[in-house]
Amino acid sequence: MWLAYRLRSEPSTPRISVWRKLKRLGAVQLVDGLVALPGDPATVEAFDWLADEVVEAGGVASLWLAEAATRAIERELIEQLRARVAEEYRSVLAAVEHAGGAVQGRTLARLRRELQRIARRDFFPPPERELARRAVADASRTERVR
Repeated sequence: MWLAYRLRSEPSTPRISVWRKLKRLGAVQLVDGLVALPGDPATVEAFDWLADEVVEAGGVASLWLAEAATRAIERELIEQLRARVAEEYRSVLAAVEHAGGAVQGRTLARLRRELQRIARRDFFPPPERELARRAVADASRTERVR
């Protein structure tokens, strides 16, 4: 699924809002104003809402169901999506390691929420996903033992 959009540079608020939402979705920016995500129902709905937001802000937007022209391009897009979430999982791992594996209370709850947020945009799971989940689960067991 591709979203092509164009917004005026001023005011900057609509552009920033769209950019933040695309980031939360985990979209890959192909070129300025063209982003892609796998075309599952949630992505289609999210891109549809964003297209409406762009138009309401005075911009133009269009949605495209498209396939990569070659397997190499498809692999590159998948790798970009995977690399982005891998970095996020590594930050969860680092937080657990920083705490020496003894994550408690609010911090543990925050890490669980973070794993859920990352999972929503994890279309092609990297190895770091299971490592982060295991680290948080182990920290949870450590907290219960105390």
